[in-house]
Amino acid sequence: MLTVLLAAFLTARRPPRVTLTRDFPPQGFEGTRLPYRVRVEVESRWPLRVLIEDPTPLSVVPGEQFVLGGLTVGRSVTERVTNLTLNRRGEYTWPGGTLRWADPLGLFWHAAPLPQPNQHGPARLEVYPGTHGLLLPDLLRPLLSEGTLSRTLGLEDPISLRGARPYLPGDPPGRVHWRLSARGGALTVRELDRTAASSVTVFLDLNGSEVFVESAVRLASSLIQEALALDLPVSVATRQGVTPTGRTPEALRAALRRLAQVQPDLAPPLIPPSRAGGNLIVLTQRAGPALVEQAMRARASASRVVIVAIPEGFYLEPGEKPRRQWVGAPETVRDLERRAGILAEAGVVVYVLRGNQSVLRLGA
Repeated sequence: MLTVLLAAFLTARRPPRVTLTRDFPPQGFEGTRLPYRVRVEVESRWPLRVLIEDPTPLSVVPGEQFVLGGLTVGRSVTERVTNLTLNRRGEYTWPGGTLRWADPLGLFWHAAPLPQPNQHGPARLEVYPGTHGLLLPDLLRPLLSEGTLSRTLGLEDPISLRGARPYLPGDPPGRVHWRLSARGGALTVRELDRTAASSVTVFLDLNGSEVFVESAVRLASSLIQEALALDLPVSVATRQGVTPTGRTPEALRAALRRLAQVQPDLAPPLIPPSRAGGNLIVLTQRAGPALVEQAMRARASASRVVIVAIPEGFYLEPGEKPRRQWVGAPETVRDLERRAGILAEAGVVVYVLRGNQSVLRLGA
């Protein structure tokens, strides 16, 4: 018995050689699934019992939890393919797994962390905020642009009629000129001038509740992705600064990464300097006097400034069930509504979201 125990102890002293490889996209959007493949290679000269665990970060749920165990000797390779469900936005660090091994009888167990699959450190997974999936009305698109009229470049201006032409497959029905169509006997559509595109900066006032911050983040994500789809330079601003402005995937990734990282901040809001001549959209919950004053100062360099107030308890995201309300809108929001006309004369547009409205429907 002593000989067997001694042999088991000596056999289990040296751990097996384990190589863990993960394959998954490093970025994804909240509420989506990513393909995930894990490969484990185990090499052992002596028979050993092994148990390998590789838990995922919080809020990242695998379709199948990876746990590998059993008696092994020599070289063995195991591969599993599943998916990762991204439940919450954020930037997550995925450390290495854990190796447990013992002698064939399972008498002497040892544990050690596995080496990082990535040579540059722990793997990282960026989960970007989701969007509402609502279409931006044509009447609101000039909100995201500002500039002179052009015949080919920029966004279509719904109030500038350049002429008419025959209908082509794919033209929206709302552009059909019914009077000319009835007169000529063939479908005719209106041809509009275009407004030269400008940049769009979305500023988040994070001085609010967690519910507000999550709603504001999704609204900001919807706005910047819609603006980028219209070939407008985009950026996201918080108290910490502004992301690089651009039309490239790198600019979009920087903006989405900032949105994925933001958390409620009770510090007073501070609108950083943004790109001159661009459009500034401010998302706020309380809309205090200091924020309104900063928005008016930003109007000196911005082509247009829009304040979107989202009072706590009044705004419902699309598909969300109504909640019982016990209090009215904050006094700062009521004061903002009373001053909306004066602010509009100064070039600062005010919107207050109520009920199931969405910033993507304002002006429709």
